[in-house]
Formats: sequence, C-alpha cells, structure tokens
Amino acid sequence: MARIPGRSLWLSAPVGLLCAAVVAALVWLAAPMVPTVVTWAGDTLRAATARAEAAPPDDPLAAALAGEAPLDCRDIYPDDLWRQLAWFPGALLAQSAVIPETATPPLVEALTPDIRISCRWHTRDGATLQTALATVSPEAVAAGEAALRAAGYVCSAPAPTLSCTLATDDATETHTFRDGWWLVSVERGWHPEDYAGRIAARLWS
Repeated sequence: MARIPGRSLWLSAPVGLLCAAVVAALVWLAAPMVPTVVTWAGDTLRAATARAEAAPPDDPLAAALAGEAPLDCRDIYPDDLWRQLAWFPGALLAQSAVIPETATPPLVEALTPDIRISCRWHTRDGATLQTALATVSPEAVAAGEAALRAAGYVCSAPAPTLSCTLATDDATETHTFRDGWWLVSVERGWHPEDYAGRIAARLWS
C-alpha cells in the first residue's frame, strides 16, 4: 500500500490512542448526566402537553361573559341559527342596549337590569325577533319570577336555570335566568325552531 509522504507512523499511533482516551473520558464524565437529561426532556414534554390540554378554547363569548371583551350579537347566536337568520330574505339586524318590548312592563322595573347586548332582527313584512342579555341581582330574579308567574307565564326551574314562557296568537316571549344573567327573547310573526332555547344553549352549554 502506498504511503502518504510526510506521515509518520510512530507519531500517528500515539496521537490516535490519545484521542480515543479523551473521547472515552468525556463519555465517562457525561454518563451520570444521561438520566437527568432524559428526565428533564420527559418533564418538559409532559408539561407542554398538559398546558395544551388545559388551555380553554379560543371562544370570544367566554371572554365577553367574563367582562374581558365587548359583547357582540354574533357572540350569543349558535352558528346554525346565525346563518338561518342572516340568510333569511330581507332580514336586517340592529344591535343596541335597548330592552325588548315585553308583555309585562312591571318585570323590567323589578329586575333593574344592566343590559349588556340587545339584538333586533326584522323583516320587510314587519316580523321581528328581539333578544337581550343583561345582568341582574339574585333578589331581582325572585321578584322577576313572581311577576312573570302572576302575569300567566309558564315557568320551569331545573337548577340552576329558571325559564318562563308566554305564547299568544302573534308572539312568543321567553325569559331565562341563570348565574346572575337574564336572557329575554320576544318573537313576533317569526318563529325559528327553538329560537330562545338554542341561544340559551349557546350561552350555557
């Protein structure tokens, strides 16, 4: 075999042995850290997974109900109901802080609500859907229930929700109380299936 000019066999052999010894020494020194590194990597991955699983969904409604963001009409409607109303021929939406016209005016005085959002849909032929969401005190809820029952509303109270409904020839009115909130919906000439119930499910499901 041909030799490379200038290479010394008697010098390269000791240098090779020295390099091997250095590598072996480094491996020996690093060996005690291997379990620590493996444990650290495992803990880091587990912590990242736990944070990802515990993180709440990015839902603007949750932030709005917590008072961390403004509330919008789009927030309180489930997607399917929103599409149904938005694509209804001639339907228009007005957002405000107005209390819907209820069949029981004394109710509003009893509740003294703090309106967070009010949404009114109307069509070309005069049909309307009005929904408002407000905060009320626990004492006001008791007074409101008494006023609604006295006015002939049918109420049910599966804890923690109180729901009262009144249906007439041209209108359906639904009041839902839960966790310090008052949700009121008034349907006149336009009655999407389970309108008030679907909004309540969106808020508290």
